Amino acid sequence: MEAPLYPDIPLASSTPPGGQPAFWVGPRHLAGDDQRFYDVVSDTLAGLGWTSLTIVRGRHEPDEAPEDRQVLRSTVLHIAPDTLRWAQWVLADEPFHLGDRQVAWQVSARADTSGPLAEWSAYFTLDVPGEAVADFLVALDARDQPAVPLAGPELVLDAVAGHGWLRDIDQPQAAATDPTFTSRFSLGEVPALIQDADPRALTTEADEAGPAGWQAWATPAIGAPCLWAVSFGASVPHDLVAAFAASLSSTAPVLRRVLPEATRERLLRAPA
Repeated sequence: MEAPLYPDIPLASSTPPGGQPAFWVGPRHLAGDDQRFYDVVSDTLAGLGWTSLTIVRGRHEPDEAPEDRQVLRSTVLHIAPDTLRWAQWVLADEPFHLGDRQVAWQVSARADTSGPLAEWSAYFTLDVPGEAVADFLVALDARDQPAVPLAGPELVLDAVAGHGWLRDIDQPQAAATDPTFTSRFSLGEVPALIQDADPRALTTEADEAGPAGWQAWATPAIGAPCLWAVSFGASVPHDLVAAFAASLSSTAPVLRRVLPEATRERLLRAPA
């Protein structure tokens, strides 16, 4: 259990004229998304030159005023200039859950423009630190070929081990956890409905193990709901997962105004 740097400073202190008070907090993997998950990621994509499109679905009756239109669901799609990679803010669309947490961002990539289908997809629920997703997207944007593997899974474990995470005793080549055993990375069977071009995802029998992909999640306490969850399809290149893992496990503090209720007492914090 980690103690606050300044335990006498209340998090719910009076709000200054500029908004809620800000704190530098750590560890990052328990800091939540500051309720700015969309803004942090979309600002990163805008800086990379990705185009954003808003898709709105609804029902419009003849002679109906625009303000009376019934919007059923909408999503925001961000597309890279080469159209080989894209990111969708899907929170307002049909619900999709990982670990009982609703997916907010889905990131996908394809090998070429000859077909519309993605080679792989990655899914990030609410309360995943936006900085880690942003670093994942920067690494994705820098790749000439977003669907070609360049390294093995060891790269992911090295990334978190370099920040003090511990390799699993039983699965040292496939799993690691933070020193407080709250957050975990694991290479294993991909959950159902995770989109991937690996043909084994479609041919696996009910009693067979499907293709392996990286999964990550945080559970603040035994038996407690997940704070966040992430799922990478089996074909997501390991170096991209490592970029996310390195950022998520980073010991550098992050700026927050809103802390997750489930982890606020476990966070080190200092006034910003």
